[in-house]
Amino acid sequence: MGRRHGVVALCFLAWFVAYTDRVNISVAAVSMQEQLGWSQSQKGLVLSSFFVGYMLFMIAGGWFARRYGGHLVLGLAVLGWTAFTLLTPLAATTSLGVLVVARIGMGLGEAALYPATIELYTRWVPVTERARAVARMLSGIPLGTVGGLLATGWIVGRYPWSAAFYSFGVLGVAWLTLWFTQTRNDPADDPRVGAQERALLAPVAEDAADPGAAPIGRLLRHRAVWAMFVAHFASNWTLYVLLSWLPSYFREVQHISVGGAGLMSALPWLAMFAATNGAGAISDRMIRRGGSLTFTRKLMQGIGLLGPAAFLLALRDVHSPTVALVLLCGATATLAFAWSGFAPNSLDLAPKHASVLTGMSNTFATIPGIVGVAVTGWLVDVTHTYTAAFLLTAAVSVVCALVYAVLFDARPVVAHPREGARQLAADQASDLRDRTDTSAPP
Repeated sequence: MGRRHGVVALCFLAWFVAYTDRVNISVAAVSMQEQLGWSQSQKGLVLSSFFVGYMLFMIAGGWFARRYGGHLVLGLAVLGWTAFTLLTPLAATTSLGVLVVARIGMGLGEAALYPATIELYTRWVPVTERARAVARMLSGIPLGTVGGLLATGWIVGRYPWSAAFYSFGVLGVAWLTLWFTQTRNDPADDPRVGAQERALLAPVAEDAADPGAAPIGRLLRHRAVWAMFVAHFASNWTLYVLLSWLPSYFREVQHISVGGAGLMSALPWLAMFAATNGAGAISDRMIRRGGSLTFTRKLMQGIGLLGPAAFLLALRDVHSPTVALVLLCGATATLAFAWSGFAPNSLDLAPKHASVLTGMSNTFATIPGIVGVAVTGWLVDVTHTYTAAFLLTAAVSVVCALVYAVLFDARPVVAHPREGARQLAADQASDLRDRTDTSAPP
């Protein structure tokens, strides 16, 4: 097995650890709220504060990854958010304000995860393997969510809620040991990379050569970039609301125990894991068979936004835990298709500046983590139901799906000459097929 596969595997594990640390408080907060006397709005503030730090450092994380290498930046990011995970129980028992600061600090650490991983992929992953590598990376989201929800539900049901944060902190320390002893930033610096793999990665190293400063102004003037931002924003609105509030929904609306709420909340993310890989395979197959890259991205994104909207609208008046679970599995499974829509867009539009564009996009897409999660808590407090929150989430999805369908175009904004030539040839072939199909007799 090539060394590059080990790097991809550890990147997947970093995402897994990140999401166990991110969602464990969603389950633990049920017990924390009862012990510490929080209102729903205060709980929403705690859950959303993570995203303040996450948004503030996202663009800087992309710049640091491009400047100092994804390997170092990713390692320091995991070190940072692991430290704040371990400090969470002390912060929570000190005061609500100190806990909010700790959650913001944890967000600062996790902000570099996405751009640092993308930067590493520009060095370690050949173009022909990037779709699979991105799919594996993103698989860490649902699996980490499942692991975090199940383990936290089990731990909180048997031990003080603080044990959950200590347990996941140890997991981060174990990952750090593997990362800094087993991987390097560049294949050329790793003596365990064989000659055959080194030759395979040589063109990747050429593409990863420093292209100079990212043309931020040029990127921001292109409508496809804003279409990517909008799609990412809407996808994250649904994702973050579900990540933060599913355990509370099952506990408060469906009257499931704390441990049972963690278990019920985990099953939709298993559905998402399966759908993530299935959607990626479908998307790649469509493109390999000559399908338009732009059309494929729009189709995947349309399913990824309109599908969850339909399932959440159907969920409004459901009082059966089983029916609610089925609908939520449908919502997360269809949401997974969005990761074959907007997620590869930074590589589509600006392959040599993908880490910076990813940081920009994820900054914009972190707003739902602050606004959407907090507004959900406020709406539940005011209406004593989740109906208004689900309606708002569905509305955001529908509007943004329409914007992406109208504005997105997969042709590169800033491309490496070789990538630009490939895309130009693909576009010309697609245009020729379209003209041929249009002129053919019925």
